[in-house]
Amino acid sequence: MAVLLQADDVSMSFGGVHALAGVSFELHRGETLGLIGPNGAGKTTMFNCITGVLPGYRGHIYYDGRDLRNLKPHQRARLKIARTFQNLELFDELSALDNLLLPLDAFSRRGVLGDLLRLPRTVFEERRAQEKARAILHFINLDDWADTPVGDLPVGLQRRLEIGRALCLEPQLLLLDEPGSGLDARETSELARLLASVRARFKITMLLVDHDMALIMRICNRIYVLDYGRMIAEGPPEQIRDDPRVVRAYLGDATATGVVSTEPATSGAVG
Repeated sequence: MAVLLQADDVSMSFGGVHALAGVSFELHRGETLGLIGPNGAGKTTMFNCITGVLPGYRGHIYYDGRDLRNLKPHQRARLKIARTFQNLELFDELSALDNLLLPLDAFSRRGVLGDLLRLPRTVFEERRAQEKARAILHFINLDDWADTPVGDLPVGLQRRLEIGRALCLEPQLLLLDEPGSGLDARETSELARLLASVRARFKITMLLVDHDMALIMRICNRIYVLDYGRMIAEGPPEQIRDDPRVVRAYLGDATATGVVSTEPATSGAVG
């Protein structure tokens, strides 16, 4: 399969702390790739380097063959790279529908003059955005909450809505940062089904960070494992589950035996 995203010897330091130390990996087009590791392993830092939030990394990150180094976050978003956040970044006071309309409005081709004069193109664009937002609400099964303020929704529905907001950008690459955080076992199972549907329906390539090993093992084609900013293992889920290096990284015991737990977590953790 063709490579869509490639990290080549990426390093990032904060003072004397090496958050990433020579990390390299490839994400193939159409694949769901897991990036896992204990707290502080460098997973979210890697996401922030990819999206341009942390521009001072060393090494190279290529997207569809293009070096992202000199591109700002909004320029990377226009290349069809979208992400969700570990800490929900929704607008609590706005409705679920309005939260989906915001990114559609931000990337629309309407001008200020068109908005003021209510030109036909503006009216057409607004109608099309409404239709698209409602279609995504239907896909993520939130039709009944379209007019509900997001702050009144339970965390599981907010997680689903944040994925829907990312889909509004029609991404080729979707970065999912701890989408299972704060979810119980039932909600995690529903999330896994939703992500499988997203992959099948929209043909999106996904990079997933999460501590919930049941979620990771269920939906990822391959998994990379970070520990203290270094890549220590890579392979299919069944191989990673039994890898002694991964067991040691999670359990902190060089003599540990057994496998990494695949039981759903009831809450997420910072990583």
